[in-house]
Amino acid sequence: MAGAEAPTAAPAPAVAPAPAVEAALPAEIAAVPEAALPRSLRPVLRPRALAERIAALKATSNAPGLDLSGQTPQDEVDLAAIPPPSKKEERRKKREKASMKGAVCGVPAIKGEEIARIKSKVGGCGVEDPVRVTSVSGVRLSQPATVDCSIAKALNSWVDEVAQPAFDGRLVELQIAAHYICRSRNNVKGAKVSEHGKGRAVDISAFILSNGKVLTVARDYNRLLRRIYKAGCNYFMTTLGPGSDGYHEDHFHFDTSDRTGGRYCR
Repeated sequence: MAGAEAPTAAPAPAVAPAPAVEAALPAEIAAVPEAALPRSLRPVLRPRALAERIAALKATSNAPGLDLSGQTPQDEVDLAAIPPPSKKEERRKKREKASMKGAVCGVPAIKGEEIARIKSKVGGCGVEDPVRVTSVSGVRLSQPATVDCSIAKALNSWVDEVAQPAFDGRLVELQIAAHYICRSRNNVKGAKVSEHGKGRAVDISAFILSNGKVLTVARDYNRLLRRIYKAGCNYFMTTLGPGSDGYHEDHFHFDTSDRTGGRYCR
């Protein structure tokens, strides 16, 4: 799953009438029912970008542990229809968040383990003090995320102060699409090292609620997801998502880069 930073953002595609774009699409892409396409997909996308976007959507839908069977895209989520956490569950979460047992980065609510320094023969890659995070603010991660404490703390604060309140306490898991990996930005040959290669980035592709409902960025980029994504600009140095640069249509990219010039939010 690509996770990139602003300096190598793809140039905006030229606007073209919908019929012209559709005519240029591969038959397998053009045959995809309109209802199956993400709402963020617009006819101004280049055919190649559209094909890549559909492939990414299929990959997300088939991601291990992500059961989308019987679910359809929806503009809004009726949170009132989802039973709230029981008082017992709320008490358990409060105790867990307050306990230093299994905590990392000096924050009780960030659970995981400290791991050995990550070295790399590739210049720019590696993490001096990495941690493997399994949950933040009582919300588990779909896979342990290898990151540094700057992104772990930012993610924990965003979940605690933005995402969980937005879901009225019903958020139980974040689908992690990418964390530490030594590669170039957007996987472009010759580009600078991605913030993922420094352990300062995490990609989120879906949100799982307490009743098992899965909201993916690719399929359910509704008002609620837009709101929590936009709020991420107050917690991360870079936020990239649907409509930002063509590389992040199916996930949120958050990083804590040390770039000068302030935050970059698209």
